[in-house]
This record gives sequence, C-alpha cells and structure tokens, in this order.
Amino acid sequence: QVQLVESGGGLVQAGGSLRLSCAASGRTLSTYAMGWFRQAPGTERELVAAVSWSGGVTYYADSVKGRFTMSRDNLKSTVYLQMNSLKPEDTAVYYCAAVRSPAGLAPTYRYAYDYWGQGTQVTVSS
Repeated sequence: QVQLVESGGGLVQAGGSLRLSCAASGRTLSTYAMGWFRQAPGTERELVAAVSWSGGVTYYADSVKGRFTMSRDNLKSTVYLQMNSLKPEDTAVYYCAAVRSPAGLAPTYRYAYDYWGQGTQVTVSS
C-alpha cells in the first residue's frame, strides 16, 4: 500500500510560480511511475504530467509544456511539480498518483493509476 500526501498549493497571482510536492509513505517509489493530475469544478480529472520510475521518460499535457516541470527524488520518495507562469486556467485541485510500472513507462491514462493523494488546491488570480 502506498500513501500519498500532496502539499504546496495555494493562491498565487497570474504569472507567479508554485512548487507542489507529493510525499509517499508505506513503500518506496523507486518502482512506481508517478503522475500529476488536476480537476477544476465541473470538469474531468486530467493528466498534467507523468514520469517513469527511473525519471527517464516524462510526459506533459500541451497546456503546461514549457511552464511546468515534473521531477522525482526516489531516495526521498517524493515527486515535485514546479509550476511557472501560472494562468487562471491552471486553477484546480492537483492530485498526485502512483502505479507500479516497468521502467520506461509513464502512463497517461487516469485509470492506470492505483494510488492517489487527497489533492491540494491551486488558485491563480488574474
């Protein structure tokens, strides 16, 4: 069993930055692919970024490419989402997710993930 806890959300002005963290307990994350998802009110949960357990493969949604960077520290069992140049449309609850996965895979399908955090709110004001 993997428990995930997100932190780092908050209120920021457009153009600002935030760094989200997702700390895991219960298991090491070294064999788990990780994803960051977000969900705004009335919308489906969507993938923002994903990374393979080795860190060698990453995926970013088109809407965040060039602005967001996902990274991981397997020794600390923590993944991060650095968010720069934030826009009001980035406002959502952000969730991290984990799935045990072969090396080189960064699943982009929401239902591929087995473990989820409780989410952290990100609000970007215009």
